[in-house]
Amino acid sequence: MKPFATADRMARHAPIELEKFVPYQLSIVSNTVSQAIAREYAERFDLGTTEWRVMAVLARHDGEGLSARQVARLTAMDKVAISRALARLVANGRVLRRVHRGDKRRSVLRLSAAGWRIHDAVAPLARRHEREFVATLSEEERDWLGRILDKLMAANEVSEPRASGG
Repeated sequence: MKPFATADRMARHAPIELEKFVPYQLSIVSNTVSQAIAREYAERFDLGTTEWRVMAVLARHDGEGLSARQVARLTAMDKVAISRALARLVANGRVLRRVHRGDKRRSVLRLSAAGWRIHDAVAPLARRHEREFVATLSEEERDWLGRILDKLMAANEVSEPRASGG
């Protein structure tokens, strides 16, 4: 019986060493931090990660009257996932959806008073988790990390600056 992964097969397929692959590393780090924060707001507010990110973007851009398309672009998330999250947030009274004054086909989204109460409770939790996460880094390393992430985001046309928020 031949071994499952032969040297010939490994040479032919050149598998990626995931533990050294930057996109994988970033994903693992992001998922680990996000899940820690998500456990807290899921238990306290019955809120999913996508819902929280939508709320965080709406809070950050309060007064601008964002559309669902803009929220999807700012979060770099799937439009369908954003649409589902928005439907839940609207149904739960956390987000208000109004018709745009100049374009009746366009919806304008903003946090409701209930949405703001949840945001104002979750944001400090997110910031605390971020502080705990980067606590192992020196101040200089934190500064470098911020610069590196900003540069990577700019190079990849991510339109939203770094922010806390699982």
